[in-house]
Amino acid sequence: MSRPAVLVDAFGRRHTDLRISVTDRCNLRCTYCMPAEAIFRPREELLAYEEIARVAAVAAGLGAHTIRLTGGEPLLRRDLAALVALLVAVPGIDEVAVTTNGLLLAEQAHDLAAAGLRRLNVSLDSLREDVFERIARRRGLDRVLAGLAAARRAGFAEIRINAVSIRGLTEDEIVPLARFCRREGFHLRFIEFMPLDAEDAWDRSRVLSGADVRAVLEREIGPLVAETASDPGQPAVDYRWADGGRVGFINPVTRPFCDRCDRLRLTADGQFRNCLFSTTEWDVKRLLRGGGTDAEIAALLRECVAAKKAAHGIDTPEFARPARAMYQIGG
Repeated sequence: MSRPAVLVDAFGRRHTDLRISVTDRCNLRCTYCMPAEAIFRPREELLAYEEIARVAAVAAGLGAHTIRLTGGEPLLRRDLAALVALLVAVPGIDEVAVTTNGLLLAEQAHDLAAAGLRRLNVSLDSLREDVFERIARRRGLDRVLAGLAAARRAGFAEIRINAVSIRGLTEDEIVPLARFCRREGFHLRFIEFMPLDAEDAWDRSRVLSGADVRAVLEREIGPLVAETASDPGQPAVDYRWADGGRVGFINPVTRPFCDRCDRLRLTADGQFRNCLFSTTEWDVKRLLRGGGTDAEIAALLRECVAAKKAAHGIDTPEFARPARAMYQIGG
């Protein structure tokens, strides 16, 4: 299908992936994402489903064709399946995915699948309840596993497991997670710890690199063979074991993929962002609620893309942490 190549930045990157946060609320308090005592936006400040669908339609008209719904925890938003159905129906959108912690997945998997959702990303950092609770500051491992089982029964064939790697905390989780995902047929991806926690606990020394994780997997399970990337904007570098099983590494700290980034973000309270680490936002809610036209929304999105920097700069002295933490931006 021929698509417009409108959202192209000054470095030639074409933007086709829109990450939409539907809420900043969450039923966990993961240390790499949220403070123990979080303050959330009033519900009236969050975009309504119809507003989100309108922005998605404008973005699709500019060449965006994949959407991922995030949070916070998106399944906390009432009747998320209704939003999925709205987005699936937007002309030009090929895929709608959801990133979730899985706690509410058992109750909602069937409705999400029926609404047209085809892919799930489930965050799971440990298969041990004590470690799970240490990271999430809540219990719930059994509910996540029940949610994964329910997703399988609902017909989801593409389920990715996202595991954040933190030195001094998750080294012992690497092999059990890999064996579990190989057995269950899940696509496991290890993600380096990023400076987006709300309590400023991030330190470069706590980054457990993708290279180190891969070395553990090859030593304990077997050699990995790199796959050829089918999607140049995909942040993960994927590998396979000869006897089956797929694992990916998302290394934004040690191996930034900014040169091929194709994503834009819409926060739950209606702000466009051109990078997770952006220190600037573009207020689309003002247009949505102030009588703005679709053409004005498109112009604002183009402005956001045009201002995108070459890289996030985590590894440079000039790097400035964004004012918002991960849960306020959308993962």
